[in-house]
Amino acid sequence: MESGSSQVFSDYALSRRLERTEGSAGAAWVESRARLFPDRGAEWIEVAGAYAMFDGPRSPLTQTFGLGMFQAAAPADLDAIEGFFRERGAPPYHEISPLADRSTMPLLARRGYQPVEFTSVMFLPLANRPAGETSARIRARVITEAEHDLWARTAAEGWSEYPGAAEFMEEMGRVTAGAAGALPFLVRIDGEAVAAGVLFVHGGVGLLAGSSTIPRARKQGAQKALLAARLRHAAEAGCDLAMMCAEPGSASQRNAERQGFRIAYTRVKWGPAGAAEVSGLAYHSILEHLKARLL
Repeated sequence: MESGSSQVFSDYALSRRLERTEGSAGAAWVESRARLFPDRGAEWIEVAGAYAMFDGPRSPLTQTFGLGMFQAAAPADLDAIEGFFRERGAPPYHEISPLADRSTMPLLARRGYQPVEFTSVMFLPLANRPAGETSARIRARVITEAEHDLWARTAAEGWSEYPGAAEFMEEMGRVTAGAAGALPFLVRIDGEAVAAGVLFVHGGVGLLAGSSTIPRARKQGAQKALLAARLRHAAEAGCDLAMMCAEPGSASQRNAERQGFRIAYTRVKWGPAGAAEVSGLAYHSILEHLKARLL
């Protein structure tokens, strides 16, 4: 980004900022899991500038972020990362930006990895952005510590139509609310908690995730208020960019683009050949879709 200009280009510098923001959010989440559920064995390490995170063998957070973005990865680096996951009974997965060092993808291919997921990484410059409309009935704000459980329950209820998802998401929500640097937002309509979302701030970037609305309160403006409140808070915290991630071509991506977000690039998740059959890729894909909305 040029000094004194609000124009932002989809380049290497932008990718480094976005990848480090999401990696930092994931690391904070893993640390929160380790505090709240110590038996899970959650842990993360840094190797060659990449964050390798473990949150259980089938968790969508068990992967790396930033491989090849901060330095070229050598075979010895992959040995260390793969050993970290192998010791914990998890297959290694790597989210790779297309702007990573050119040696990264050939290195993964030589070691038997294959593409298994795609993610649209989107960004929005915050300079001179309008504040957005507000309604007297709808209020969105950062929660207090006493509201962590309420926030987690509200976030989970937004997934209640998916069998078995609510309990899983409530636990995820508790971990999210307790993560360092996470700012959970709650939306109330006429005083009732109806929607939840989170903002994570790192290096001048505000990462938006965790959006869900309870079924009976949808299409009443809760998500619009939630987005506006988080963007306003990010700008007030000194962020010049906001970012979101979504499945390519999804409703989430379209909604983000309607709000002015641009696609910076399509990120590819690489996994070892055969790992999909071992770990159950369908289950992992569902969790990956949830991760785009709840870290």
